[in-house]
Amino acid sequence: MKELRIRTLAAVFVVAGVLSWAGARLWSAVDTLPSVPLAAPIVLALIAVVLLATALSLRARLKAQRERRADAKGVDPLMAARAVVFGQASALVAALVAGMYGGTGVVLLESLDQPARRDQAIYAGLSLVAGIAVIAAALFLERVCKLPEDDEHNGGTAPTT
Repeated sequence: MKELRIRTLAAVFVVAGVLSWAGARLWSAVDTLPSVPLAAPIVLALIAVVLLATALSLRARLKAQRERRADAKGVDPLMAARAVVFGQASALVAALVAGMYGGTGVVLLESLDQPARRDQAIYAGLSLVAGIAVIAAALFLERVCKLPEDDEHNGGTAPTT
């Protein structure tokens, strides 16, 4: 499985942000904007919490396995792979959503004197922060589940017994 590249996430974020900004500018020209739902930052924050909890749980279980503790629960490789895929998918969607709400938020910053637009700008900003939290948690989960490199694949020599 390939690692998620920060470059890819940044590209998705920037493209979504620019397109959203341009769309929001067009919508603003007719004196209306699509609303930023209050649920957006809440859902993104919940996904970040789930990813972080999964990463911390797997890290603790893998550490107990490495230390060969008697009470250590094994980590099913398929479950770990599913967790990584969930994290990668969540990070890509979060980059898209954070870019989208970030672009909309930039347009909303121009009209903070209107209470409705100010609330929408706050929701957009919180969505941006929560999206970044999802990306960070997903990258941490991917790092936790990364297998140690074999010496054979690194060009080194394997220890002989």
